[in-house]
Amino acid sequence: MRLSHIFADLGKSPLANSYLEKNQIEKKETFLPLTAYVCSKCFLVQLDKFEDPELIFKKYAYMSSYSQSWLKHVKDFSELVIKKFELNKKSRIIEIASNDGYLLKNFQKKNIPILGIEPAKNVAKIARKRKIPTITKFFGYKTAKEVIKKHGKSDLIIAFNVLPHVPNLKDFLHGMKILLEKNGVIVIQFSAYLTHLIQKTGFDAIYHEHFSYFSLISLSKIFQHFDLTIFDIEEFDVHGGSLRLFLKHNKNKNLKISHKIKEKIEMEKKNELNKIQTYENFQEQVVQTKIDIWKFFSQAKNDNKSIVGYGAPAKATTMLNYCGIKNDFLEYTVDVNPNKQNHFIPGTRIPIFSPKKIFQTRPNYVVILAWNLKDEIIEQMKEIRKWNGKFVIFYPKVKILR
Repeated sequence: MRLSHIFADLGKSPLANSYLEKNQIEKKETFLPLTAYVCSKCFLVQLDKFEDPELIFKKYAYMSSYSQSWLKHVKDFSELVIKKFELNKKSRIIEIASNDGYLLKNFQKKNIPILGIEPAKNVAKIARKRKIPTITKFFGYKTAKEVIKKHGKSDLIIAFNVLPHVPNLKDFLHGMKILLEKNGVIVIQFSAYLTHLIQKTGFDAIYHEHFSYFSLISLSKIFQHFDLTIFDIEEFDVHGGSLRLFLKHNKNKNLKISHKIKEKIEMEKKNELNKIQTYENFQEQVVQTKIDIWKFFSQAKNDNKSIVGYGAPAKATTMLNYCGIKNDFLEYTVDVNPNKQNHFIPGTRIPIFSPKKIFQTRPNYVVILAWNLKDEIIEQMKEIRKWNGKFVIFYPKVKILR
């Protein structure tokens, strides 16, 4: 069914993680339409598919190990599920989109059998160097069958920050369904949860690598199609607002369904996430945020203030390209990930350096582009206050942090 209700029209943008090398900045880039639509029946928000995921993840720049707050978050998660589900040396844990092994290493230290499934070859290579068993494949029904044949089914399947990246949800969930032991548990966590995204006008979470955006209303319907039941949920501020779901087979009666599921769905209905008008109104919020961002840059430039960024996340590509911010407004940005340093943010010609660059140039403003890591970044860069430098965030509103 062709969707016609627009959630957010962000014009045209390059692939968010296609960082440019110096010899590429004078070449023509490919800009693709970036428009999110919403289904008026199930309220799932989706993008059109413009690029093959095989190309998107061929050389992936995002590495989970570079955020200390995120590493602590997953370590706490690991300790929680080991205790909650009584995992031991006889259990088997499989993580889908396991990145560089940052999460699975916590289970490995407890001698619990693990397996990572990671589509990005460069990232999977790093995981294997760290002695994390990892296969390089896109996950779906076919891959699940191969894993079952070679390794068996899983007692715990983890899928953190991957569900929005899946172009074929049916194939992906079918694979999870058959891979799960009859009394096993699936844990899915994702950011860009629609309640948070709408409340914070976080349109920068929309980019081509994210194919879908979810509410609990839409997900509960999708999972039921595969005889999977959400039996518990947790909500976190991490990554700008994330939702964690615990799932089981419908026939598994050993795990009771938490009252939090019904309460969260009722809260979503109270926020009118079951009404198409709520989604169609989001574009007005996006436009107003763009105006406010432009006002900040224009005023700062008029006052002869120097502006740089911190972070080069995918979300920065969306925001900067939609708002028309290039290197004449934002001189440069920095990132702790060495794989991004000495590159340029797609579509903007904004260079990416090491964080030490900020202490060399002493800018007036540091715009926190990786705003989901705001607290961690402010603590790391607090020395900018010595020259009266100020941090700036854009979500949920443009704010200069004094």
